[in-house]
Amino acid sequence: MSRLAAPAGVLAALALLAAGCGTAAPDAPGVPGTGTAAPAPSTGTPSDGATGTPSDGSGTPSSAPPSPSDPTGPGSPSASPSGAASPSTGPDLLRVGDSGPEVAAVQRRLRDLGYWLGDPDGEFGPLTQQAVYALQKAAGYTRDGVVGPKTRAALDRGVRPSARSDSGHVAEIDLDRQLLLMVDDGEVKHIFSTSTGTFEHYYHDGQRYLADTPRGHWKVYGQVNAWDPGPLGRLYRPKYFNHQGIAVHGFTSVPPQPASHGCARVTLAAMDWIWSNDQLPIGASVWVY
Repeated sequence: MSRLAAPAGVLAALALLAAGCGTAAPDAPGVPGTGTAAPAPSTGTPSDGATGTPSDGSGTPSSAPPSPSDPTGPGSPSASPSGAASPSTGPDLLRVGDSGPEVAAVQRRLRDLGYWLGDPDGEFGPLTQQAVYALQKAAGYTRDGVVGPKTRAALDRGVRPSARSDSGHVAEIDLDRQLLLMVDDGEVKHIFSTSTGTFEHYYHDGQRYLADTPRGHWKVYGQVNAWDPGPLGRLYRPKYFNHQGIAVHGFTSVPPQPASHGCARVTLAAMDWIWSNDQLPIGASVWVY
C-alpha cells in the first residue's frame, strides 16, 4: 500500500502525490494519525509472478494472519547458517492446518535459516505459511505455501537470499522476489514475505495514481504506533520511509504477490516483532530494489 497526506493544513497536497496508503506526514511517534477515511485498499488482480519449478501442492491457501491483542540481490542462494538442522522426513505435503513433529521440524529449519515465523509450535498456521512463501520466493519456486518435495529440498540445501548492502543495519525490499530482508553488515538476519505495489493504475477521488513502490535508498522518517487511518485504508503500526507516504506496515492480508498501493505489507505479528525488536527505528536505512 502507499499513502497520501492528512493534517488539515496539508490536505491540498493529496493531489500532488503519485501514490499513497495513508498520511504522508504522520503525527509524532506513538500518536495515531488523523487521515481521512477512504475506500479499503485494493488487492488488485495479481498473478503469481513466480517462474521456474512448478508448485509443491495444489490450491491457494489463505494468508490472513491472526489479529494481535494490541492494536538480495539476485543470484545463487547463500549457504545455510552453521548449526542449522535439516527437517526430519515427513508426509509428502504439509500445509496450513497440519500439526505435529514434522511441522515443528520444518518450523525449526525455517527459523534457523532466518525465515521469520514466530516461535515454532508444531502448528502449521498463517505465519508458517508466510515463511514457506518466503523460502519459495528465494528458491524461485511457485509460491503456494505448501511444503512438498521441492520445498523440502530447498530447506535441506539451506536456500537463503543474499544481501546487497554490506555495512550497517539495512532493511532491503526485493521487489522481484517480494522479500523484506533485515540485514546487518551484509549478513541477512531475518527474512519476511512481503507484498508491495502492484504497479497498476488506480483512481482515488477522481484522480489517477500508480501503485508503485519506488526503488532507491530511503530513511525511516515517521511512524505511528497504532492502526493509522488513511485515504486508502488503515495501516498497522506503519514505518514511513518515502515521502509519498509509503511505509512498511502490518496488514490483515499479505498474499505472496504484489497487492498494495505501494507500501510493503507484512503480517500483523511480524510488524509487532519489528517494533519490539527495534528493527526499523527513525533514521533506519531502507533499500528498495
